[in-house]
This record gives sequence, C-alpha cells and structure tokens, in this order.
Amino acid sequence: MAEKENALSDVTQGTTQLLQEATEKTAQTVIEHTAKYNDAYSTIDKFMDGFWERLPYICIALIFFTIFYMLSKLFKLFVRKALAEKSYTKQNLVLVLNRVGSSAIIFIGFLIAMVIAIPGFTPGQLMSALGIGSVAIGFAFKDIFQNLLSGILILLGEPFKIGDDIIVSGMEGTVEDIQIRATFLRSPDGRRIVIPNATVYTSPVTVNTAYPRRRCEFIVGIGYEDDVQKAKDIIFNILDRDPTILSQPAFTVNVSALADFSINLNVRWWVNTSETTTSGSISEVQERVIHAFNENGVSIPYPVQEVKVYRGEQDASSVK
Repeated sequence: MAEKENALSDVTQGTTQLLQEATEKTAQTVIEHTAKYNDAYSTIDKFMDGFWERLPYICIALIFFTIFYMLSKLFKLFVRKALAEKSYTKQNLVLVLNRVGSSAIIFIGFLIAMVIAIPGFTPGQLMSALGIGSVAIGFAFKDIFQNLLSGILILLGEPFKIGDDIIVSGMEGTVEDIQIRATFLRSPDGRRIVIPNATVYTSPVTVNTAYPRRRCEFIVGIGYEDDVQKAKDIIFNILDRDPTILSQPAFTVNVSALADFSINLNVRWWVNTSETTTSGSISEVQERVIHAFNENGVSIPYPVQEVKVYRGEQDASSVK
C-alpha cells in the first residue's frame, strides 16, 4: 500500500512538473509573439505619428503644386491671346511657348512641393536619384532627347505648320499636330501617321501646300496621221476657257516624245489651290480633252500587235 502511494506521488509530481514546463514554454512563446506584435504596432504608430506630423506640410505642398498648375494654364491663355493676334507671330512659336513654358512652370511647382513635403529634400537629390548625367541613362534616353531637341527646332524653324500637306520619308499626309516628341499626320485615306521628330528634322520634307499656286500636268498621245497643231489648238482652247486655270504662268502644250504608237503631248498649266485642287483640275481637263478629240476626229492610239502564224510546208504547197 505504501509503495502504491509512493508511486502515485511520483506520478503526480512528474505530471505537475510537466505542466509547469509546458506553462512556462507557452508563456515564453506568447511573450515572444507579443513582443513581435508590439514592434509592429510601434512601427505603425511611429509611421502614423510621422504622417500626421507631416500632413500639414503635405497639404501645403499640394496647394503650391495646384497654384503652379493653374499658373501654367494662365500662361497658356496669356501666350495664346498675346501672340495669336500679332501678324508677325508664327503659329509654331505659340506652340513652343505653350508647351515648353507650361511644362517648366509645372516642373518648378513639383520641385517646390517636394521640398515642402519631404524634410531635407533638395533638387540635387532628385537629379542624383534620376541619374541624370550618367552614361547609362544618357544612352538610354538618347533617342528621347534627340526627338525632344528636334521637335523644339522644328517648332522654332517652322518649315511647315499645322494644316499643311507634307511628304516626308515617303509618307504623305496633312499635319494634325506637332508635339515635342513626334509629328502627327493624317494620311489621304484617313489613317494617322506618327513620325519621330528626329526623322522629320533630318529627312527631306516636301510641303505641298507651301504656296497657293500649283502646277498641273498630264501626257496625252495622238496618232501619227493626226495634225499635231490641230490637237494643240484644241487643248489650248480648253485651257483658255477654264476659269480655274491661271493665265500666268502661261499654260503650255509641247511634244514630249515620239513613241512607238503615238506622238505624246505634255500639257501643263497652273491653278490656285484656294479655288480648286490639282487632282480635280487634272481630271476635268482630261475629260474635256477626250470629248474634244472625239468631236474633232483626233485619235488617241493604243498599242496594237500584229500576230502572224506560219504553217510551214502547207503554206508553201498552197502557194505552188
């Protein structure tokens, strides 16, 4: 009986010791986790305290940035009103002042807002963070800076303006917009063409609408049996009666080539593009020439081929 009581006492003591150890480990684990959470909470508290401490400065920074943003809008309005009415003012000069000037104002406002909102911030730190001046960034932004500079030079030099019809690098269209990075064209079939300014600046550009007077021409062939002077008189009469064709420079009809099947006449005249289009004038004159030639018996030949079939011995026997 005494041995059972001693064994029970040992078991009870062992169980009590295990419970104490488990309780101590649990408490230690809880304390460790609580310390971690306390660190997180303290970090969040510090962050929130810092946020609420900087909130007035952030609000002031936003107010300053908004003021500079509104100043950029007022600057655009002022430039547009002050320069648009001047007869000597170039259209692209207004675009340069609007875009470059307003962008500079917004950038200055952004720097001031950053200085106010972030303690110890300086514009030099922003330049260092962006890596401006480094070789790697310089190569990476080479095309961007090239297009930027080309766009400014195009806007200042004004080789063409918005609304002009131009041809550059084999692409033709009406200029819709000239931005700092690219020039936007609207093609004759209604598509938008975006050309980098560096390409526009370094490539030959044909401005179709640079002058109001444009030359039109086409070539028409007459038969060798027809009277050349009669055909020329008919065309001269058609050109002289058309009110949209200019008398100066004078229109001409000259023999341009003695082709295999026809005598080719080169017809040239000038029109004012404010009254008509070159394509429309050419089409109308060609239609009148066709009708006039038909009425006056002047032929417009086309290539004719004569095919001879040789049958060999059968043809020779038939001759005998």
